[in-house]
Amino acid sequence: MSNLPEKQTNFDILQELTAARLGLMRAGSSVATREVLKFDLDHARARDAVHLPFDTAAFEEELKKRELEFLSVQSAAKDRTTYLQRPDLGRKLSEGSRQQLQDYATGNAISADICIVIADGLSSKAIDANAIKFLDEFLPLLPRNNWSLAPIIVAKQGRVALADEVGEVLKTRLSLILIGERPGLTAADSMGIYFTYEPKTGKTDADKNCISNVREGGLSLKEAALKLENLIQSSFKLCLSGVGLKDSDPLIIDKESDKG
Repeated sequence: MSNLPEKQTNFDILQELTAARLGLMRAGSSVATREVLKFDLDHARARDAVHLPFDTAAFEEELKKRELEFLSVQSAAKDRTTYLQRPDLGRKLSEGSRQQLQDYATGNAISADICIVIADGLSSKAIDANAIKFLDEFLPLLPRNNWSLAPIIVAKQGRVALADEVGEVLKTRLSLILIGERPGLTAADSMGIYFTYEPKTGKTDADKNCISNVREGGLSLKEAALKLENLIQSSFKLCLSGVGLKDSDPLIIDKESDKG
């Protein structure tokens, strides 16, 4: 027998670079049973991620451990079924939650630079896996930039635009949201980060910047935190966000310290 390594095909090389389904095994004219079963499993994981309830109590306990101030809110979508059928309701606060934030803003006379919203989005699994760890990376960057932080907002049944209303009510310079992205068949735990300068109801996607695929196996938490810091620095300098704000600065990351 030859000890020479088997020659790699183009599909072999591509499969080492991506989790996408390329060059699937076949059995005759059909896809092999193993590949079909793997597809069914990933599809089930994606569906579970969409419907899994956001355990806000457990999340809030983690915030308490870190002595972080937070407020809990609900979108106008009263339950998961409504949330999935009526995307518009996930983009705005319920009447009670809006009043709650207005009362807080009036009573505390806050004027913070940044408010952070944590929302389940289309994958609470993504938030469970990544949001707290991301905060651990990002929040220590605020003092070195002299950025003040409003209470963290924990939102149920929220969509991206919810952060615009939250930032408007709390009168912050910038609002950002950590949200579970739509699950794919290779990643059900991908978190997205969106932010808006001078947030207010009615801002469009063109007014927002996005950092996507934040997860293990995607963009690392440390990289995402530094990228967000760079973008916010530029946003405050240029007084804008969205299509006019480009992510052009290279990130300098200590790979050795990132291993920890």
